[in-house]
Amino acid sequence: MIVLDTLFPLFFMLMTGAVLKQKGWTSDSFLKTCDRLVYFIFFPVMLFWKVGTSVSSGESSTGLCLAGFLAVGAVFLLSLAYIRKGGVTGFEAGSFSQASYRFNTYIGMAVVVAVLGEEGIRHFGILIGFLIPAINVMAVSVLIWYAGHDLDRGQKLRFFVKALVSNPLILGCAGGILVSRSGIGFPAFLNNTFALISSVTLPLALISIGGTLSFSGVARKAKPSLAAAGFKLLVLPVMGFLMLKLFGVTGVPFKTGMIFFSLPTSTALYVLSAQLNSDLELAATAIMTSTMLSFVSLSVALLL
Repeated sequence: MIVLDTLFPLFFMLMTGAVLKQKGWTSDSFLKTCDRLVYFIFFPVMLFWKVGTSVSSGESSTGLCLAGFLAVGAVFLLSLAYIRKGGVTGFEAGSFSQASYRFNTYIGMAVVVAVLGEEGIRHFGILIGFLIPAINVMAVSVLIWYAGHDLDRGQKLRFFVKALVSNPLILGCAGGILVSRSGIGFPAFLNNTFALISSVTLPLALISIGGTLSFSGVARKAKPSLAAAGFKLLVLPVMGFLMLKLFGVTGVPFKTGMIFFSLPTSTALYVLSAQLNSDLELAATAIMTSTMLSFVSLSVALLL
């Protein structure tokens, strides 16, 4: 029952978002505003609070981070090989590569909160804080290589710097880790404020994701979107499992890692693809395909 109890609420909220958009109760403008609120305010605050109030069980996240980096790096290289040999065009390359290894932080946090609690949140926060800069560099590198030839050196450098230092999720995780290690804690009025913010974060994020799911390009982009989903939801979990075993990761960090490796691709790939002239139809289709199929990968991860 753990699979049903954990995943049904998430996919119910995703489908609610999709239905609301289809019925016209939400609009593109509303969804964009929700995305900005969640990404720049609500979710960083939630990470800061959850990580800042978590208590370490003594299990190190070092092996988890190394396993995550090596597994994602391996899938990144495999996606590049597929681009060269699998018939992916230069216009599709940036979106395809991102869809093969980027992860949906919001769904990940929702699953970790439900299954692993505060200790899982701590490990998840450290892991994504470690991997987000590396993943953004991978994504931007491929996008610039295939679709950013007209950018000057200053523009390319700006994208790299933005990917590395301005991500609000990284800042939230880093701030939370500092608070957790300091032992200061939060006074009651701040705890209550952060709890109120956190209570709306995940439902709003899931409804927003659901509203962006699109079936319009499924037939035209079936092959590359399914291939990307295969890398993200099959190859990456297998590689991640092997890396976790290699580094001797067990307990809550192991469970956190398997949830992370089994997540659908990130909706952020659409935004970055738009900025650097990659295939937006493939990006939207890959997000939808990965999100729907992640029910299977997350179910296996939870059973493990």
